[in-house]
This record gives sequence, C-alpha cells and structure tokens, in this order.
Amino acid sequence: MPSPERLRDSTQIVVPCESLTGLRDDLESDFAVSVFSIEEATCRIVGSPVEIKAVSRFLARHGVNVA
Repeated sequence: MPSPERLRDSTQIVVPCESLTGLRDDLESDFAVSVFSIEEATCRIVGSPVEIKAVSRFLARHGVNVA
C-alpha cells in the first residue's frame, strides 16, 4: 500500500498563486484538475496522477518551478 505522502505528491501540486497568473484558466480548461487557493499566496492543483504529470510539464514549459 502506498504511503499517504507519496499518494498526495502524485495527485497535487502546490505553487504560489502568483505563478499561475495567466495560466489558471488554461489549466482548468485543458486538464482535468481543480485549482484551489489554500491561502492568499498559495494554490493547490489537484488531479489524477496522469493529469498532474501533464500539468507539471505544462507549468515547466511556462517557467513555473514545481520541484
């Protein structure tokens, strides 16, 4: 059984909300993910592991570090 931390890491990305400026609408329309603001400055992108990998590549192409 996978650990909760590993499962969480494969189903979400946490980034500063400002890094999604101009990208958030594209994320929600092009990928099967949801974007939530968890604090004013932090956003969580939640989706399936396959979608999260695709979103990670998309964000990297747009200069967003998702380490």
